[in-house]
Amino acid sequence: MNRLSLRTILFGVFAVVAAGVCVRLGIWQLDRLKQRRNLNALVLERSSRAAVAISDLQGQDTSAIHWRHVTIRGVADYGAELVHATRSQAGSPAVHLLTPVRPLDGAWGDTAILLLRGYLYSPDGRTVDWAKAREADTLSFDALVTEFPPVREGMVRMPSAARAVRFLDRDTLQTMMHRPLAPFILLALGDTVSRDITKPTRIPPPSLSEGSHQSYAYQWFAFATVALVGFVAVARTDAERAEQKRLGH
Repeated sequence: MNRLSLRTILFGVFAVVAAGVCVRLGIWQLDRLKQRRNLNALVLERSSRAAVAISDLQGQDTSAIHWRHVTIRGVADYGAELVHATRSQAGSPAVHLLTPVRPLDGAWGDTAILLLRGYLYSPDGRTVDWAKAREADTLSFDALVTEFPPVREGMVRMPSAARAVRFLDRDTLQTMMHRPLAPFILLALGDTVSRDITKPTRIPPPSLSEGSHQSYAYQWFAFATVALVGFVAVARTDAERAEQKRLGH
């Protein structure tokens, strides 16, 4: 029986470990695909329901109303408006407009609703012409309910722009806007095609595509196969050489 060389054995160990890592990464991508499909199903199911009035959201758990379709009619406080800085749209630098709105039905009292009104071209990614960015004083929107992102460490405010934030932190936004905010954000729906860079354009709702997780998984499984097949080929060649050397003697 021919014995494999030490180099081939070491290569075999490396190939098996590499294949194991690739298989694990492939399984991870399939798990992410499953999560993506579950999220897409949830978004589609909730956003497809009949729109409800903003007053109907009072007292409801935010996680239960995430991605619900709502209507809001209220007064915009442009003086307290902020921007979410360093955004981009179609490769261009932009900001997202964060507008506190007081619903006209009065159901929310002094609490304002934070409306993500749209994106706006901004050469430096943090400042805009506030006057040109205004719309009507009374706004009527269809919108999707979104959650505030998890709390992050670091400075929220941008030191180089008084009315710009680096990420969406509810406590900081309440302080800067000088009013309590509802525990969710509304994503304004509407025309997502920019026709005038001085005016806000609505931000597209979340994509329901499955992304590239499945193709990535197949790639990782292919890499694992290549590693193992490569080892078998090397081992066979090593064994044949050893046999030829033995017969030659």
